Amino acid sequence: MTATPIEPSATDSGLVDSFGRRAEDLRISLTDKCSLRCTYCMPAEGLPWLAKQAVLDDDEIVRLAGIFIELGVSSIRLTGGEPLVRPGVAALVARLAEFRPRPELSLTTNAIALADQAEALTRAGLDRVNVSLDTLDAGVFHRLTRRDRLDDVLAGLAAAQASGLYPVKINAVLMREVNLQEGGALLGWALRGGYELRFIEHMPLDAQHAWSRADMVTADEILQVLQADYVLRPIGRRHNAPAEQFEVLDGPGRDQWAGPSPQVGIIASVTRPFCRDCDRLRLTADGQLRTCLFAHVETDLRALLRDGASDVEIAGAVRGAVAAKPSGHGITLPGFRQPERPMSAIGG
Repeated sequence: MTATPIEPSATDSGLVDSFGRRAEDLRISLTDKCSLRCTYCMPAEGLPWLAKQAVLDDDEIVRLAGIFIELGVSSIRLTGGEPLVRPGVAALVARLAEFRPRPELSLTTNAIALADQAEALTRAGLDRVNVSLDTLDAGVFHRLTRRDRLDDVLAGLAAAQASGLYPVKINAVLMREVNLQEGGALLGWALRGGYELRFIEHMPLDAQHAWSRADMVTADEILQVLQADYVLRPIGRRHNAPAEQFEVLDGPGRDQWAGPSPQVGIIASVTRPFCRDCDRLRLTADGQLRTCLFAHVETDLRALLRDGASDVEIAGAVRGAVAAKPSGHGITLPGFRQPERPMSAIGG
């Protein structure tokens, strides 16, 4: 499948905002629903889910993806909620993999359904997965997610590796009085298993709006926990990637790593923001374009699609949204307001 030409003269420069940042990474949320109820994300009873007719269908997602690819997007990540609760994800991946130029295709998942779908996703053209996993302790997992599904997550990780998805990345959030001291154990487990581990600062994106800067575990604290067991050497970021990388020079599991240079990453969105290098855009499950994870403004691409807009008109709306992208999220500034949508409704 070839992306539909928009206007050659208008796409030469790609999607560049007023600060000179080029948007090349698109996150597409497939659903706001999730099979877990993580305490730092949503209440135990869940949330009011989007109506079925409000969610983009596969044809709409593929059409919008083609427009973004023609505008210079080279990487597409499927997110949620939990994307694998949506039927037919492998078929959607296969359609996205037909585009030329072909985008890199990845998926962020809690891995509960990954054991059953990893092989089909790989055959369809998925390149890699990111799995959210905050603990290896079954009791703590239940406390955090309100579900007894740790064994399913671990099975999903093993299936992802066996199917050839690479690298398999683990995203972990450490929380004070819950799993902070598991940081070293998580890193050792990841090294022995061949997974790339990244710790993420807890961001103000919970549905309850209970996030507190004072309670958040910072990147410095994460490093302090890791350095109790490991010798780490900072090596910076890879291109526009959000994680600050550290080479693991010594520590438990280091000698069992099969690759050339084991690393651990820290995504410090709050204390060490990387907004000036941000190349991401987000498309919510109901077709709203967000140029920042913490944005209060969205561009309604679903309405354009369903009102009969042409690809040229939709591309113009995308360019306009990107041109107005703010300089940063402003979490540390006075007057910061958490977005109304929680992470599960935005897409990671």
